[in-house]
Amino acid sequence: MASLNVGNLGEYLREQRRNAQLSLRQLADAAGVSNPYLSQIERGLRKPSAEVLQQVAKALRISAETLYVRAGILDAERDRDDVETRAVILADPSLNERQKQVLLQVYESFRKENGFGADADADVDLGAGVDADAAVDGAETVKNPHS
Repeated sequence: MASLNVGNLGEYLREQRRNAQLSLRQLADAAGVSNPYLSQIERGLRKPSAEVLQQVAKALRISAETLYVRAGILDAERDRDDVETRAVILADPSLNERQKQVLLQVYESFRKENGFGADADADVDLGAGVDADAAVDGAETVKNPHS
């Protein structure tokens, strides 16, 4: 398997895991991922999603933002407010992964519209390929269970 450009992330994760005195298996269990998958991340063979990075960061008690930057999900030079907004969205336990991704895509489309968005190749990898306008239209049809 070809190594992806996530070696720096893997090395950093391994270092943090060792500093926390956790075995690979212990960290995998605490983060809710499989032992082989975490091993592949540490060896730079897999690029984890933002959600997996968030789970690993929580298990290691380190900043998820740092992992996002090291994984190339966030640009270290981005505006601090943008980084914090994304981190809050990704950390919200009341949203499922799909909702987080749609919300991030809508947020990014508004930033681009207002002249603050990142270049297309530096965007957050949303994976789902959801059209932001369609996402907004779809979100408008979802009923609030609390109303």
